[in-house]
Amino acid sequence: MSLREIVGDTETTGLGVPAGHRLCEVGLVEVIDRRPTGRAFHAYVNPERDMPPDAFRIHGLSDAFLARMPLFEEIADDMLAFIGDAPVVAHNASFEREFLNAELVIAGRPPIAEDRFVDTVRLSRKRTPGKGIKHTLDAVLTRFKIDASRRTLHGALLDAQLLAEVYPQLLADPQAEMDLLTDLAEPGADDLLLTIAARTPRPPRVFGDEEIAAHKALMSSITSPIWDEYRALS
Repeated sequence: MSLREIVGDTETTGLGVPAGHRLCEVGLVEVIDRRPTGRAFHAYVNPERDMPPDAFRIHGLSDAFLARMPLFEEIADDMLAFIGDAPVVAHNASFEREFLNAELVIAGRPPIAEDRFVDTVRLSRKRTPGKGIKHTLDAVLTRFKIDASRRTLHGALLDAQLLAEVYPQLLADPQAEMDLLTDLAEPGADDLLLTIAARTPRPPRVFGDEEIAAHKALMSSITSPIWDEYRALS
């Protein structure tokens, strides 16, 4: 049975709902069995408030531009229909969930349950543990050699597309990443790889006379050993 998931991202007017910030862009990408299908949902949203300069510098969405966009309640049903009952994959999922659910409540729609969200920040920390390793989306894309040259400004749909591209690698066998770890740690970082590299090989064990005699006695007690058959064939 195929697994359908939605990889999503939002842009907002600031860093927290309690401070009065609102969602201003949502981008969603459909993936089936970890592969993007080409289907996407994207909408700019009028946040019904001003855009702080710090947020504008991140995504470039101005008050004048967003004033022409629909309110969230006008796109809520189409967004929910696109998501359906699929899990929602997001980078720093608690942030995305907070804003999406706040807007859904304002619009009179039911919030999305917490257990439906998959947090790729947690996946990244599990996949590549250690001090000095960053887990921002930019850092994760760089780590897995995903071309993010288009990302001159943050954009919800573009970030969702990039996250969908790196998502399967975050779920892959960690052994495949060992060749990347030497580039990840900042100078002086005490990560696992450096600890392993600093270890000296264990010296070969020296057997005592009693152990050697006991081994010879054991070998002589074995009748028709299989290694005699291999000698006969050589």
